[in-house]
Amino acid sequence: MNKKTSYTKEELLQVAEGDIFGVENGKLPQKPMLMVDRIININDNGGTYSKGQIIAEMDIDESLWFFHCHFKGDPVMPGCLGLDGLWQLIGFFLTWVGGEGRGRALGVGNLKFKGQVRPYHDKITYKIDIKKLIKKPVYMIWGDGELSIGNRVIYIAKNLQVGLFDNLTYDFGGDPTQDTF
Repeated sequence: MNKKTSYTKEELLQVAEGDIFGVENGKLPQKPMLMVDRIININDNGGTYSKGQIIAEMDIDESLWFFHCHFKGDPVMPGCLGLDGLWQLIGFFLTWVGGEGRGRALGVGNLKFKGQVRPYHDKITYKIDIKKLIKKPVYMIWGDGELSIGNRVIYIAKNLQVGLFDNLTYDFGGDPTQDTF
C-alpha cells in the first residue's frame, strides 16, 4: 500500500470506488455524500496526542445539494454532514494505517456546534487528532475533531469512534435481525 501524506479529490473518489485500499476494505462515500475535497496532510505520529493527525478541506459554494433543501430561504449545511465528514476522515485514517474490513461510525462522545456553514463560505477545514488506535480484535480508532471556517472553530467533536469489520453483510431485503452490525 502506498502510504501518501496527502490526497486529491480524484484520489479520494478512487478510494470510494475501492481502487486504492481494495474493494473489501474501508471506502469513502461517493458523491454527493463525500464531504471532503482533499486531504492536506495525514500522518501517524503528529497531533495533540502524537498518535496521528488529519487536516482536510471541503470547498463550499451555493451549488452544493444540501443548500437547496436545508432550508428554503435559509440555506445551511446540516450539522450531521459536517460530523459525517469527520467520521469519513477518521475512518480513512484507520484504513490508511493498514486496517482491513468495512468501516462503520460507532459514535461520538461529545459534540458542540458553535456556528454554521453557509453558501457564502469558501471552504471548511477539518482537523482530527488521533487519541487511540487498536488493532485487535478489530481495528478501532478514537479521535478528537474540529471543523473550522477560516480561523473560527465551529464544530468540536470529542471521542469520534470508527471501527473496521470483516463480517459485514447486507441481506438485500431479507430478515433485518440477520444483519451482522
